[in-house]
Amino acid sequence: MSNPLPPAAPPVRFCRFRQKEVINICTCRTLGCVSDLEIDPLTGCILSLIVPEMGRWGWFPGREFEYVIPWRCIVRTGTDIILVEVSEDDVRKKCIR
Repeated sequence: MSNPLPPAAPPVRFCRFRQKEVINICTCRTLGCVSDLEIDPLTGCILSLIVPEMGRWGWFPGREFEYVIPWRCIVRTGTDIILVEVSEDDVRKKCIR
């Protein structure tokens, strides 16, 4: 008898997320790499990915704004990228320090 449920995906460590580039499929633009996560303290579930906005030089992260991308907006994760579907204006937030 076969198992009707697909096999569970193996757990992913945070350091693996930090190595992935985030790309918005709506604009085909690179948003940057994950720098942090928002986690629900009650459930331990990831709520959002935090991606610093790129600065004027592209490779240097900006200081004022970041993208707070809700987990539900992730379309697919690959070995080196995370594809998201977001309105960049809606997820661009002032950095909390």
